[in-house]
Amino acid sequence: MEELKIIIINGPNLNLLGIREPQIYGRDSFEAFLEQLQLNHPSMTIHYFQSNHEGELIDKLHEVGFSYNGIILNPGAYGHTSLALADAISSIETPVVEVHISNIFAREPIRRQSLIANRCVGLITGLGLKGYELALEYFK
Repeated sequence: MEELKIIIINGPNLNLLGIREPQIYGRDSFEAFLEQLQLNHPSMTIHYFQSNHEGELIDKLHEVGFSYNGIILNPGAYGHTSLALADAISSIETPVVEVHISNIFAREPIRRQSLIANRCVGLITGLGLKGYELALEYFK
């Protein structure tokens, strides 16, 4: 069986997981969570990229969007505002699962929409870091 190559791409402010609004995002750093995720899924090669800059996220999608088996994307606030990110997802072949740690539908009105969801194969929202694990299961 061929090893699956997956990338998790996190957008703005997700570098602060564990210290940013822990009542919403929890107290675990993403790096600690990622280590455990990799241990739990030895049959997958899981790469990770995070940026606070929209253009860097688009560049990364272009870079991996024709050679990886799956992309798990937490676009942060860009999911609610970025047509450019939506266009980048439409331009690539690799399937993308959109993940949000918080329940975007239980937050401010602007966060209740996703401009990229209709370009993705699925949307997981509100399940904390478990959403990333569920997205990985989809790609198995």
